[in-house]
Amino acid sequence: MRRRSVLQLPALLAGAALALTACGVTGSQEDRADAGTASATASETLTDKRIMVPNSPGGGYDQTARTAAQVMETAGISSGLEVFNLEGAGGTVGLARTVSEAGNGDLAMLMGLGVVGASYTNESDATLTETTPLAKLIEEPGAIMVPADSPFQTIDDLVTAWKADPAGLSVGGGSSPGGPDHLLPMQFAQAVGVDPTQVNFVSYDGGGDLLPAILGSKLDFATSGAGEFKDQIETGEIRVLAVSSEEPLEDVDAPTLTEAGIDLVFTNWRGIVAPPEIDDADRDAWIAALEDMHGSEEWQEALETNGWTDAFLTGDEFGAFLTEQDQRVADVLTELGLA
Repeated sequence: MRRRSVLQLPALLAGAALALTACGVTGSQEDRADAGTASATASETLTDKRIMVPNSPGGGYDQTARTAAQVMETAGISSGLEVFNLEGAGGTVGLARTVSEAGNGDLAMLMGLGVVGASYTNESDATLTETTPLAKLIEEPGAIMVPADSPFQTIDDLVTAWKADPAGLSVGGGSSPGGPDHLLPMQFAQAVGVDPTQVNFVSYDGGGDLLPAILGSKLDFATSGAGEFKDQIETGEIRVLAVSSEEPLEDVDAPTLTEAGIDLVFTNWRGIVAPPEIDDADRDAWIAALEDMHGSEEWQEALETNGWTDAFLTGDEFGAFLTEQDQRVADVLTELGLA
């Protein structure tokens, strides 16, 4: 049976090797459309709110937050919506800030699996389960990438060299251990017969920091979302050797891992949360605005442009998903000795 991860991480590890088994996470499109507690249409414009991005500019969180803000402003769903970056410690600096602002209904934070993992590997006192869940927004497959001058022309070239010298090749990702850019190469390693404990993983604080390392050939290869590096892929500065999706990605000239004979499918996710203890009215206003955004033509165009999969889920259902993810990541990282 194919090894599959949709960023649900069952705690099934043999020794230090990481093996994940799939299960559905988002339900049907009809279920997602019915999720949440707010009405489908925001009764008022969301005014003078802020969305924090807990890592560097230019990465996936940053891209998602700024796209969402632009769509909401353009569609008249929000007014004066500010996006700002507070980077550090794999997103846990931003998480601590969010949790510390209990009751602040004017603030939200863009987040995803990377912050879940970093909260454990960085031993953060603040946890995502303390926040107020607003909405899960997207899912996104990963990509195995190399700089333009890499000697690896195909995924088979890379696998052959990696198996010959597992610790000799460096792989970089825009997340801390436990995040998607770390979990993907660990699963990739296991799928091709490389011991995950031998993987030389270099962590960067988001795609914005990872990009110059790829372009400067400071890494042998990198794992992250292809959408974050769309411009560099189009210009040929970055070459994608394979993608971790079920099907090939449009505008990316690379096979899936399964097409290359590697039994692995992997998908990341991103969402948005608010501080603890905000008023119900503020929570409902955020969710209603995000529902309006999700229903807009502009957002649907953004999904297609960025290669994102619609995975909209709101309120309590998103909260249940976060709790599940938190426990599963904790189990996996504990087995790896990282938490």
